[in-house]
Amino acid sequence: MNGTPHELSRLTNMTSKRLLPLILISGVAIALTACATLQRGPVGNPAVPEPAKAVDLNRYAGLWYEIGRYENGFELGCEGVTARYTVRDDGLVGVQNTCRQGDVAGEERTVDGKAKVVADSGNAKLKVSFFGPFFVGDYWVLDRAEDYSWSIVGEPSGRYLWLLSRTAQPSAEVRATIMNRVRELGYDVALVRSVEQPPA
Repeated sequence: MNGTPHELSRLTNMTSKRLLPLILISGVAIALTACATLQRGPVGNPAVPEPAKAVDLNRYAGLWYEIGRYENGFELGCEGVTARYTVRDDGLVGVQNTCRQGDVAGEERTVDGKAKVVADSGNAKLKVSFFGPFFVGDYWVLDRAEDYSWSIVGEPSGRYLWLLSRTAQPSAEVRATIMNRVRELGYDVALVRSVEQPPA
C-alpha cells in the first residue's frame, strides 16, 4: 500500500471505525448463542397450557422461595434461591433474583430485572428482561394457590419450570399439592430438581 504514514494512519482509523460496530454485533451474537446453548435443557412439557388463573400483581408481589425447578444454565449450583417482585409506579414489575452458590451458606449472588405484563393475559404472562434489552424471557404464572401461598411458573417452550412458595419449608402436603398440579399441567416431574432452602 502506498501513501504517507499520516495517510495510512487515517485510513486505518477509518477502517477500524467502520468495522467496530460489526465486531461488536458479531460478539454479542456469539455470546447470546453461547448462552442459549448453555441454558437449553430438555423439553419437559411439549404442550404447555395457558395460565389457569388471572393474577393480582399486588398480591403476587413480595418474596418467594424457589423450592423446585427444571435445571438450567443460569442457575447451575444455585441453592437458597429467592425471587422478590415489586409493582413499580411505571406499571412494570421489579424483579430481584437471589441465589447462594453451592449451598444455603454459600456466597450470595443477586441480579435485578424488570417485567412487562403481556396485554390481555390477566397479568399471568410477563416479559422479563435482565441486562437492559438482552435476555428477555417469558414468565407465565401457570397456576397458583387461591391465597397466593404457592405458584407454578413456566414458559412456552416447556424447557423451564419453577415451583415457588411463600415459605422456605412448605409442608409435605403443600409440596404434594404442587407436584400433583405440575403433573396435571403435563410436565415430566422426574426433571424437577429440589432446591435447598434454609430451615424454618
